[in-house]
Amino acid sequence: AQARARSLGVGTQPATCLSSRNCNDDGLECVVLFKFTVIVKDDERAFLTRDGRFERLLGPGRFVAYEFRRRLSAEVVKVVRAEIAADKALLFAKVHPKVAAEHFEIARTGANEVAIVSFDGEAKHLVNPNATRAFWKTITKVDVERIDAGADVRVLKRHLDKLDLSRMPLVVHGVVEAHEAGLLFIDGKLTERLPAGQHAFWAVGRTVKITKVDTRPTPLEVTAQEILTKDRVGIRVTLTAFTKVVDPEKAALAAGDVSNTVYRLVQFAIREAVAMRTLDEILAARDTIDREVRAFVAQRASDLGVEIGEIGVKDVILPGDVRELLNKVVEAERTAKANLIRRHEETAATRSLLNTARLMRS
Repeated sequence: AQARARSLGVGTQPATCLSSRNCNDDGLECVVLFKFTVIVKDDERAFLTRDGRFERLLGPGRFVAYEFRRRLSAEVVKVVRAEIAADKALLFAKVHPKVAAEHFEIARTGANEVAIVSFDGEAKHLVNPNATRAFWKTITKVDVERIDAGADVRVLKRHLDKLDLSRMPLVVHGVVEAHEAGLLFIDGKLTERLPAGQHAFWAVGRTVKITKVDTRPTPLEVTAQEILTKDRVGIRVTLTAFTKVVDPEKAALAAGDVSNTVYRLVQFAIREAVAMRTLDEILAARDTIDREVRAFVAQRASDLGVEIGEIGVKDVILPGDVRELLNKVVEAERTAKANLIRRHEETAATRSLLNTARLMRS
């Protein structure tokens, strides 16, 4: 029989011979049986199919069968903390419901629902809305918690502790520091002011945005800008202003960039103050300019929810020729003052000599 099998080109596959009415030269008909073997590990299962149709699920161990036409096949898969294709799980739920009920956990969500899937009490997956996912529960304990994210926008703390927020695009989260005010916008509308702490919200069926506003006093440096004085001298002025957001809601709704808006107001105010004065007046009345600029900016910044602290002119930068001229004027004033002091000293010395002479004559 084995020689007959070799002559048929089946190599070393096991074979046996059965008696038959139509005998060959040896009076026997040789039938070749192929050995089918599947080894399944402890963390695996195997789908056994015959001619493409499911027969049963093989557990751990060695499965051996002899077949004639190679009709058997097996698909070995991992089942520990593993996911199975949703289409395959749904098919088994309809065709082989007992197998599906015993081995698969199918998580299905609605339009505004999400589901947290936990393996042995540890959250591992978040199922998106209108989605179906399936997981092996043969060895692993699988729990599915469905959440109506459309009813409550806030993520509960017990859910927050389970989620890895860095991998959750459906959760908008942020940490508001003690010196900040958090603002919650839903679908572009300001709905809530958030206190300091961690906050997370479901972005399911809605657009969620968390904006943080710094409420500490903040220095604002207004860089040098060239301005013409009343007597047509081009100078550059730098200022420092201290601002503080006192109404975060108003600040968020009034301007897209509050700091930039205040910056422009200060620029406009200093330009107006300089343009109405001569160079001498500017150099002599810097305190007055500071008060005028502060009054102008504070009135308009209050509409932005911003409080203006101190505003001061740091530097008045003069053109080169004007600076040289002023240096000469200052030098001349110093020389004149020195000459005046010297004349006073000479006069005093002459008067002292005269008094001495009068005493000597008497």
